[in-house]
Amino acid sequence: ACFLYGLGRAPLIGPDEPRYAQVAREMFMRGDFVTPTLGGHTWFEKPALLYWLMIASYNAFGVTEFAARFGPACSGLLTTLIVFWMGRRVERAADERDKPKGLGQWSSLALASSGGLLIFSRGATVDIVMTMTITLALACFYVSEIERDARRRLWLLAGFYGAVGLSLLAKGLVGFVIPFGVVGTYFLICRNWPDRRVLTSMIWGIPLAVVIASLWYWPVTVRHGGLFINEFFVQHHFQRFVSNKYHHPQPFYFYIGVMLVLAFPWTPFLVASLVETAQSNFRKEYMVNKSRMFALSWTIVPIAFFSLSASKLPGYVMPALPGAALLIGDYLVKFLRGERHKIAMRISGALFLCLVIAVTVCVRQSQLLSSLYLLIMAMPMAVAGLYVTFRTDQRRACVMVIICSMLATIVLAVAFASDRVGERESVRHLLQLAAERGYRDTAVYGMHTVDFTAEFYASGRLAHEADGRPVRFEGPQQVLAVAEQNNVSVLVIVPVEYISQLTEYSPISTEVIGDNGKVAIVAARAR
Repeated sequence: ACFLYGLGRAPLIGPDEPRYAQVAREMFMRGDFVTPTLGGHTWFEKPALLYWLMIASYNAFGVTEFAARFGPACSGLLTTLIVFWMGRRVERAADERDKPKGLGQWSSLALASSGGLLIFSRGATVDIVMTMTITLALACFYVSEIERDARRRLWLLAGFYGAVGLSLLAKGLVGFVIPFGVVGTYFLICRNWPDRRVLTSMIWGIPLAVVIASLWYWPVTVRHGGLFINEFFVQHHFQRFVSNKYHHPQPFYFYIGVMLVLAFPWTPFLVASLVETAQSNFRKEYMVNKSRMFALSWTIVPIAFFSLSASKLPGYVMPALPGAALLIGDYLVKFLRGERHKIAMRISGALFLCLVIAVTVCVRQSQLLSSLYLLIMAMPMAVAGLYVTFRTDQRRACVMVIICSMLATIVLAVAFASDRVGERESVRHLLQLAAERGYRDTAVYGMHTVDFTAEFYASGRLAHEADGRPVRFEGPQQVLAVAEQNNVSVLVIVPVEYISQLTEYSPISTEVIGDNGKVAIVAARAR
């Protein structure tokens, strides 16, 4: 209920959500499952799996925000279920003396209530889909390691390679590098060599992954050849990794901080578990200890790999979060058994209270919400923070209070804030106002800005350059030229501080339709 509630309330925001949703819409309208296009121009930034999920949702629910986000939300839910399944299998395989009873339950609940999964599962972006496919791959591999039945182990290895193929369809070559990097690091940490069945499985497993990935890579390469190879592999893989071409520079240690934020409110438990795991005997043969080594590899490999990239965005390391959840779950099992100190729980309570104060100050300054709505939204976290800080003797209750408060906060934020905040970051409402005034079919341009949400909400009307980028005017003279050339009105998205450049330019007749506090939509026509 939490993951699916209100998926369609807020407009698509940011540069990625509206673009991916629009690419899928154009493919859906053409009945084309191969060539991604944006504004009629080829768009080879990402593979097709996310678009296919959106197309299936569009077919079932119509072209809406809910449909665009439904596939990623289901991917988040599936990720938690896969972690639950893997944790339960570790429980069953462990010796009685070291059995982590509840590992699957608490790992999956920690993941489901983590800020990273809750937020990214509600966005129409590719990172959570890739997280799901990589989680499936790594869970299948590790369960194959502890499976005693040869036939089942073979099927699990097939699941590993099949999920790698899906990962290639989710986000390209990263879907191959991360799973094999985690597996290789796991064997390196344990100082063990993979057994013969694992090594020989590569003979048929890698071709299996390639065949699955070829469902899209083959037809798109046949259809577009060098154009696809250059844009997809050269520009959006290698140049993105080794250069700052796409303007996302961050320091090398950026993802350490990101991981701590994504794991909130379980950050203290993750840190404690990482320290404890790093100090353990890596060659200890207990089944649970091996699972800790695997979870450790799962957590550090994505962080290390993407830290080497010159282009960094927070969502890149989402595949590390399920591994971190397994470490958190292992620590929670010990905490609930009374084997660990209460300091991590007290720190979590303090973090809750600090977050409530910080968010309250920021929201009050922005004046986006009334005091009543803000109080209602802050209540679950405030109560949870106070409870777990002063009642740490009630260990199980503290854990459940944290989980419930995170889920309740997300639901309340969606109910009271998502549409208000979203409208400030989107031109959906402004274009609706324009349609009500008779500009439903009018071409849309940008001046001094490119508002990516118009890609979806002004579908078919947003003007693009020859290279596929949205048109960006640098002054009213260019607006006049377009209006005179076609002898029609045009809609111009312009930052509010530049509205006067249009309204005070005498050769143009203008009508300011509205603004969202950041940009305005102005109807312009040559006098």
